[in-house]
Amino acid sequence: MTARKPTLFDLRSGGIDALHLSPRTDDLTALLQALQQRLDGAPEFLSGESLVIDLRRIPEGSSLDVDALAAWLRDHGLRALGVVADALPPGVRLPLLHSQDRRGDATPQPAAAEPAPAAGAPTQATLVIERPLRSGQRVYSAGDLIVLDVVSHGAEIIAAGHIHVYAALRGRALAGAHGDTSARIFCSCLEPELVAVAGVYRTAEAPLPPEVAGQAAQIRLDGDALRIEALRKR
Repeated sequence: MTARKPTLFDLRSGGIDALHLSPRTDDLTALLQALQQRLDGAPEFLSGESLVIDLRRIPEGSSLDVDALAAWLRDHGLRALGVVADALPPGVRLPLLHSQDRRGDATPQPAAAEPAPAAGAPTQATLVIERPLRSGQRVYSAGDLIVLDVVSHGAEIIAAGHIHVYAALRGRALAGAHGDTSARIFCSCLEPELVAVAGVYRTAEAPLPPEVAGQAAQIRLDGDALRIEALRKR
């Protein structure tokens, strides 16, 4: 009987869990200045993150020095994993990646009515987390996400649908991660480093109004801006 050699690797399909950096200009100097201002105002905002450079929001006919942008990110402790674009620009060294966000545009658009799912059709399950999330931990849900304990500074929660935190939200929460503009974030104590819905975000460098800071609140999109509202007791 011939012994089989042990398998030393697997080839499996998978997805990339990373934030998208979506420039809106091909002016590299202006872009780097804006990024530097963001990092100066919130040094921990993107500390150690891996990013995907998404070129689909740059005006048609424009070009951006992607390799120079990637080098700048690397010099600032960030890593560019690859490029999302309709086609890889000539000469770019980074790989072309596929994105689950087919729209590529975080600007909210009116949502088209969708038919109710047929009986027995698969739905994205809601993920429930019952433990505290510590700094450096990241959780992703392809549906809704419910967290029953504190989300600490430096922790990150991401959901394609809604996010519910029945405790203090002190880290980062990104709902509607694939472009669902109807997604919302709910929490019982709002103290976040960052909140985002469908790519529209707000960081801790913009102080929260006193009526929502540390209070039960919801975050949703209103046009192209985030609206943060207190959840009033009834």
